[in-house]
Amino acid sequence: MNARSFAHSDVVNANATHTSRIRAWGLLIALGSVLTAACGQQGAVAAGPEIGANTPSNRTAKAAPETRKALAPIQPGIPLDLSYVDRKSPAFARFKTWVDSAVAGQPGYAFSAYDAALLYRLNGQQKYCDLAVKMIEKEVADAEAAIAEGRAPEIAGDSYLEVGPRIAALSMTLDSCKAQIDQARRERWSAFAEQAVWNVWHHLRAHWGGRPRPWTGWSVDNPGNNYYYSFVEATLYWALVSGSDEWMRFLNEEKIPPLIAYFADLRGGGSLEGTGYGAAHMRLFALYRLWRDATGEDIANASPHVGDTIAYWVHATVPALDRFAPIGDQSRNSMPELYDYHRRLVLEARALSKDPQAQALASWWLHRISVPKMSNGFNTLHDLLPAGEKDAPPPVALFHHAVGTGHLFARSGWDRDAMWLAFVAGPYNESHAHQEQGGFTLFAGDWLSVTGNVWSHSGIQQGTETHNVLRFERAEPIERQCHAPQNERIVHQCVPTVSSMRVTPGANGALTVEADLGGAYGEDSAVRSWRRTLEFGGRRLRISDRYRIAGDTRAIFQLLLPVAPRIDGHQARAGNLRVKVVSPADARMDVVELRSLDPAEFRNGWRLDISGPDSATIAQKKTEKSGDYVIELDEIKN
Repeated sequence: MNARSFAHSDVVNANATHTSRIRAWGLLIALGSVLTAACGQQGAVAAGPEIGANTPSNRTAKAAPETRKALAPIQPGIPLDLSYVDRKSPAFARFKTWVDSAVAGQPGYAFSAYDAALLYRLNGQQKYCDLAVKMIEKEVADAEAAIAEGRAPEIAGDSYLEVGPRIAALSMTLDSCKAQIDQARRERWSAFAEQAVWNVWHHLRAHWGGRPRPWTGWSVDNPGNNYYYSFVEATLYWALVSGSDEWMRFLNEEKIPPLIAYFADLRGGGSLEGTGYGAAHMRLFALYRLWRDATGEDIANASPHVGDTIAYWVHATVPALDRFAPIGDQSRNSMPELYDYHRRLVLEARALSKDPQAQALASWWLHRISVPKMSNGFNTLHDLLPAGEKDAPPPVALFHHAVGTGHLFARSGWDRDAMWLAFVAGPYNESHAHQEQGGFTLFAGDWLSVTGNVWSHSGIQQGTETHNVLRFERAEPIERQCHAPQNERIVHQCVPTVSSMRVTPGANGALTVEADLGGAYGEDSAVRSWRRTLEFGGRRLRISDRYRIAGDTRAIFQLLLPVAPRIDGHQARAGNLRVKVVSPADARMDVVELRSLDPAEFRNGWRLDISGPDSATIAQKKTEKSGDYVIELDEIKN
């Protein structure tokens, strides 16, 4: 998989040896989307347009929030504004060195023709076009060979995940280097690109070389999913370079309105896919820039999302400025360490924002995080975006509540020794999201308590048993609940559901969070209700849980820890974290090493299970029962 495509997909990283059982629901949803779409896409492949036809979709567009203004006819070309590039900067020198190495026959990992074509626009040296044309010609020729053999080309792999960067590279080369591309080659490239884009939006009638190649249509209608951005990217680049008014109309009327509406509702920034796949907004924001340059419409600032994104990532970053809140799948790197993608995301957001305060906040973060410049060559292009002033003022707010995602971040201060908290209580409706409604992370110098997913090989341990939540277990296996496997005892959180929280700030960074989490388990669940209250302040976190459950169910308070805890009565210590059980008075504590659960998947981590007396033996005769936990966590420095 090309790393430039964001290196995230439903395929886990190369080190993954274990796939979370919870992922099955995503396949069910994908299958459901195919069956549903089948009702609206009748007809054999032969009924579809031939390769090269500019006919986007015969499906009825979803109703937009308001009537969109028709676009003016366009001329072929990609009007990407590069006026921000400082050709005398160290960033430009690094980018040029990256491309020159490829020209010399030593391309780095994931080098793209896009880089060569873009550098040609900046300095006009023919050697860059020579390389770009050579690379795209090889890709198209390889695709033609695969099609002739009855196979789908690489661009169709992984549900067309890479269609965006691939078609963008082809389009940039076709536009930038048009003088050396003859008509025959242009027609071949155009036929390939047109078919790829057409196939994306007609998944049941997709074909290559006249042979049916249907696919799932994963996320073609989901503006909150990273695949959607790739699909729109491909369509926009191809529409511009081909001068297709019809593809532009399709985007303007059918695909841009859902983006605008979706992010207008996602108050506070972030992504419902979590912080791993949420970094894909870097590509969304690049699309916003190109749409603005091509049409004059600034959809980025149609809602507060760009500015909210800057605030979100500044607050989602731990005080050490090297890691971030591990919410949802972390398939690129299980340990949520800041990387080039996060730097690019904030650079893109800063470039779009019109708010000087948001821009300054981005600059403060960009000049202080552990990624001062792009670490991989294939990302050096994005360092051409300006980071702003180094002496930007530090943030003032000590917490950020992203209402749209249900993510909360709070801290005792902006010093590197500050205590930091992350908490989740909101919508649960994406395949890369985890069953972590009610889950929290605590950091002070290092992880004090964090999801066990960070110590997994796959980075996609989605179940409740690896998060800081209450684990609800039935006495007997459940035949079916949500999208859980058959004969499962653990009660699963369900999609789509919504939890909620109310945040009450206090003095000096203290705050109280009251969360209603019972809805996360769906209707007719063994979990009747669950309310969690967090009291954060004075370098201490107090968690109070009240729950009501079926009589044959038990509730266990889980705490995931980086080191083995030592238990002493009603207290335990794990590194610099002290755990005190306030209630129930006769609680029991047990330690589980994660490697004992799955030695092939977990490389570290421990779980402290705290259970009340009623959890030791499940009272099946009771129709319903209730209980509570009160746990205090505070920092102990050696």
